[in-house]
Amino acid sequence: MTAPPSRRTRTAAALAALAVAVAGCAKSEDKQQPSAQDTHAQQQVAQTPAGSTPSCTIDAFGGKKFDLKTGVVGFSQSEKEANPFRIAETQSIKAEAKRTGVANFKTTNGQSQFNKQISDVQQLIAQGAQALVIAPLNSDGWEPVIQQASARHIPIITVDRKINATSCKDYVTFIGSDFYQQGKRAADQMIKALGGKGKVAILLGASGNNVTTDRTNGFKDELRQRAPGIQITFEQTGEFAREKGQQVTEQMIQSNPDVTGLYAENDEMALGAVTALKGAGKKAGAIKIVSVDGTRNAVQGIVDGWIYAVVESNPRFGPLAFQTLQKFLDGSPIPDKVIISDREYDSGNARQSLSSAY
Repeated sequence: MTAPPSRRTRTAAALAALAVAVAGCAKSEDKQQPSAQDTHAQQQVAQTPAGSTPSCTIDAFGGKKFDLKTGVVGFSQSEKEANPFRIAETQSIKAEAKRTGVANFKTTNGQSQFNKQISDVQQLIAQGAQALVIAPLNSDGWEPVIQQASARHIPIITVDRKINATSCKDYVTFIGSDFYQQGKRAADQMIKALGGKGKVAILLGASGNNVTTDRTNGFKDELRQRAPGIQITFEQTGEFAREKGQQVTEQMIQSNPDVTGLYAENDEMALGAVTALKGAGKKAGAIKIVSVDGTRNAVQGIVDGWIYAVVESNPRFGPLAFQTLQKFLDGSPIPDKVIISDREYDSGNARQSLSSAY
């Protein structure tokens, strides 16, 4: 749907104002420690989504202005911080809260348990949170939190994953990648890797969230349109986890030995797949692996020849999240989604990009 020119202008201006360089990187599951240079390793920049999006102001939302430095702000992380994406995400948000001078900043971790995350956020509300930044585990099931937050007019910003709710009523905005486009871009890399022909396996992410749905649909739609000679012959969830990705790939090798390409919907599953392929005696590059995230270990996998390409999903949300919140509190209109620009890694840029991967 196309918005009136005045709304398009306001939205474009708001998104342009929200574009910001982001700092932060973190250790991986392999205990890789961040270096001083990681602080400014890779920018996270907002881009204008296709078409225009509605804007929300604090008056339209019904919220109350407060000083970020003296107010209470809560952050809810969804998953165990063993995944490099979550480590970098949490580190970025904590670092920006400190840089901004938020004295009453509270954090929780749902430990990959949705009921715990819901309880965590309810506890943050009970502790007086005046604004919430949430990295949701699932997209559905947030009604208990929404009811409590709406009653107190607490603004909610979600990062990385969306919640299925109404913007400027239940929450303010979503900040994250275009996951459907990530799936399409992964498909384009797979088409290039296989020359448009072959059999492909998909390691699906965890069910119940928009990331898995969109990355899957984008990938399949692009193959259907651009490469009908590529068949998807195997797909199973690896739950966004390295160990599960390894187990599923081991099963795939036995049941579908003629697979020539593998699409992993995050890097952890891709790295698990690499372990499985090594264990089966496969040579590097025998099965073309394309994944999404941009972790340092996956980019190293490209350098080593085990992974063909990686579509980035930048987790360094801290500066963009707090600048968005501050603009909202200042009365500026905020679009219902702030889409960030993500790059890609392949054999042409992987080695020189290692230092900026997370």
